[in-house]
Amino acid sequence: MSATIHVIGAGLAGLAAAVRLSAAGRAVVLHEGTAHAGGRCRSYEDHATGLRIDNGNHLLLSANHAALAYAAEIGAADGLAGPDEAAFTFHELPSGRRWTLRINDGRIPWWIFDPARRVPDTGWRDYLGLARLLTTSERPLGEVIACKGPLYERLVAPLMVAALNTDPPDASAVLARNLVRETLAVGGTACRPRIARDGLGTVLVDPAVALLQSRGVPVRMSHELRAIETAGERVTALDFGDGNRVVLGADDAVILAVPAWTAAGLLPGLTVPTAFRPILNTHFRAVAPAGLPPLIGVVGGVTEWIFVFPDRVSVTTSNADRYMKEPRETLAATVWREVCAVTGLTGDLPRWQIVRERRATFAATPEQNARRPGPATAWPNLVLAGDWTDTGLPSTIEGAIRSGQRAAALIRPQ
Repeated sequence: MSATIHVIGAGLAGLAAAVRLSAAGRAVVLHEGTAHAGGRCRSYEDHATGLRIDNGNHLLLSANHAALAYAAEIGAADGLAGPDEAAFTFHELPSGRRWTLRINDGRIPWWIFDPARRVPDTGWRDYLGLARLLTTSERPLGEVIACKGPLYERLVAPLMVAALNTDPPDASAVLARNLVRETLAVGGTACRPRIARDGLGTVLVDPAVALLQSRGVPVRMSHELRAIETAGERVTALDFGDGNRVVLGADDAVILAVPAWTAAGLLPGLTVPTAFRPILNTHFRAVAPAGLPPLIGVVGGVTEWIFVFPDRVSVTTSNADRYMKEPRETLAATVWREVCAVTGLTGDLPRWQIVRERRATFAATPEQNARRPGPATAWPNLVLAGDWTDTGLPSTIEGAIRSGQRAAALIRPQ
């Protein structure tokens, strides 16, 4: 009898693992504790706006090779759209100033020498200090680069807050280093934005579930794992409650792709991140004026990034602890005023929705980064996956998918 791989969790890490294993002909069963796949990366029908929206906005870059490979594996590569150049439009709210950062292809950053391509009020020498990131060891980012001035306020802070979801001076320099090594240090070919224009679920989740089902993979929704039974060096059974207990065969294996706090509850003694940061997403049913870029960075407001979709405008605010207790109506009105100032939209507040993801990511500090476990466990037939495991990246789509693909590769061949 062939071995069965039980993948626990149908977030992107679990989906990526199941897709990779099933493609190799392995017998896979996918278990998801909730009624929907995708985890923190999902779409849903929202009654407040009357639209299908994402619970949060996510930006991919052309450097995200694992995510792009995954999209290709599930037949959804065309769903990730973006410009042919690494161009990022920014708008500064206090001044009304607008500029477009244009990163040239190739490893030599010629763009920093061109005032029309770099951040306003910066000179090329200002960028040299960022080179220290490429060789830094672990410490707070504020000990490596200057966290003040136009370059920081208009470029470094927006990018780092979006990627790390942590106040940059306190963030892990190693995680920032790894991001820069894979993106800015490579050049424009690695920095081209890629956005799921039809929604995260449509592009990254639904096609994966459909593909798995077409391969005969059982996808068991609302099937929450309650306990993991072990004996010696093996996981021997999975307890889903109500008498639903799955006994593992001698060659069966488990990939545990659940949130960090869930994994810690199932595996006492497992060291995981314990501090998390929220993200605020605000969605408006509004059609933006023609000609706007699909992504606009905003400096100096509650709004940090504006995503322009055909039927809506969505706003992301990261590291959003300070807004978790603010009244929803107040936030919506404030963000709408900022969106109008940036996009040229006018009129009263349209139909809107606010989604507060309170544990959107682990806190990307040196202390929390050190708590991330690798994929291997004390039991050879149990492997961990998830963006909170030690991927070398912060909590991102790319990190989640890499972790799932890595977990699949660690499952013993038949």
